[in-house]
Amino acid sequence: MPWETVIGLEIHVQLATESKIFSGAGTRFGSAPNSQACAIDLAMPGTLPVLNRQAVDYALMFGLAIDADLPETSVFERKNYFYPDLPKGYQTTQLEKPIVGAGNIPINLPDGTLKNVRIHHAHLEEDAGKSLHEGSFNAAYSGIDLNRAGTPLIEIVTEPDLSNATEAVVFAKKLHGIVTSLGICDGHMAEGSMRFDVNISVRPRGSETLGTRTETKNLNSFKFMEEAIALEVNRQIDVLEDGGVITQETRLYNGDTKVARSMRSKEEANDYRYFPCPDLLPVTITKAHLQKLRLSLPELPDARAERLQQQFGIAAQEAEIFAYNPALSDYFEVAAKACNDALLAAHWTTGEVVRRLKTASLELHDSPVSAAQLSTLLKRVGDQTISGKIAKQVFEAMWLGEGDADQIISERGFKQVSDSSALEKIVGEVLAKNPEMVRDYVGTEESRRKKKLGGFMGQIMQASRGQANPQQVNRILVEKLNEAIHSASG
Repeated sequence: MPWETVIGLEIHVQLATESKIFSGAGTRFGSAPNSQACAIDLAMPGTLPVLNRQAVDYALMFGLAIDADLPETSVFERKNYFYPDLPKGYQTTQLEKPIVGAGNIPINLPDGTLKNVRIHHAHLEEDAGKSLHEGSFNAAYSGIDLNRAGTPLIEIVTEPDLSNATEAVVFAKKLHGIVTSLGICDGHMAEGSMRFDVNISVRPRGSETLGTRTETKNLNSFKFMEEAIALEVNRQIDVLEDGGVITQETRLYNGDTKVARSMRSKEEANDYRYFPCPDLLPVTITKAHLQKLRLSLPELPDARAERLQQQFGIAAQEAEIFAYNPALSDYFEVAAKACNDALLAAHWTTGEVVRRLKTASLELHDSPVSAAQLSTLLKRVGDQTISGKIAKQVFEAMWLGEGDADQIISERGFKQVSDSSALEKIVGEVLAKNPEMVRDYVGTEESRRKKKLGGFMGQIMQASRGQANPQQVNRILVEKLNEAIHSASG
């Protein structure tokens, strides 16, 4: 039986405020446990919350960016449940009247089609703390770190509009690009700044009835999301085809072991006993304030992609990579303008720079090679001081902190050989050492000779330690081989 997949996402986006949503405690990542938790976060008697205005503005900016309905009034409620890292015994959140209503995020799929993903709503809420488990099985203990408690979040809830893992990842990357472009989230997924809960069900193709869904929680990378979806879809299909029944449950996925497991069963309706928070007034937003925020919005991914293509003439695929990553886009633009070769800058930024960052697990702001330093290297490729192959060796040395491009080129003698007499000598020596290759080239029909040049070029570049100017070498090589052809025919 053919099956179809139905996916909806719930995304927790940590807002990039200096303080928490209801207190003045800091939100810096990586601080010592409980060093950024004040009396309000600890739920001490007599404390009262004060709403963070910046968190409200950030939520509204997201709503404006996705052209969402923005109600004039939103209300905070208490969601009651027990968890060790939830000191108050409830989470302050929004349910009936969230700050952001229905909106839309269009995505471009790999096959070139455009798909609209509906946003059901986005609401403000506070994060919980974190349980830390240490020690061995026989001597284990747990501690509670409340640094995250009270950190401002918007939870973005989609409609079940996604059909497979590829669509989910494309959407997630688009959303990541939107919130980081807005500056409302730093986007550091490994630090928990964006966490995805994936609701998945399968049903017979053509059916209008949704299948029983499971929720896989707290996925903090695009790769893990893709893997978790594929694993869960296959699991559900296997269960159904074996005559089994899908149980509604919450699941976890371990990206290191590639194993998913059930966390807890989930009832059809959880009784969290929501009720309006008595300590927080309804939030009222004026049209004038919305207009002020609208005028302050920065360039968003779709607009950035279009501008980069028009301004720099780069390919749509590269423009889309930059559109989803504003920091990488800024890096590229600095390098492109400085070296005056946008195509070369785009190729190196999306290629060598991104590859190195991934390998080293670094964020762009930690890159050992700045955009200005890269531009100097690309200038030396452009003016033919070095070849593209040598440029990779220079970049490697720059990445390891051995100096700037000009210094490394000078100290290592990497300057490209462009002297015609020197190159003619190297080409002549290679041809003299390979008479059989020359005879084979001469005896090959003209339309196929171009493919034979690679063997000669490889040896010539090796003889010159990669420093020969490839364009000049190719011209000299063809001239000398043509002479051999004329000699043979004469």
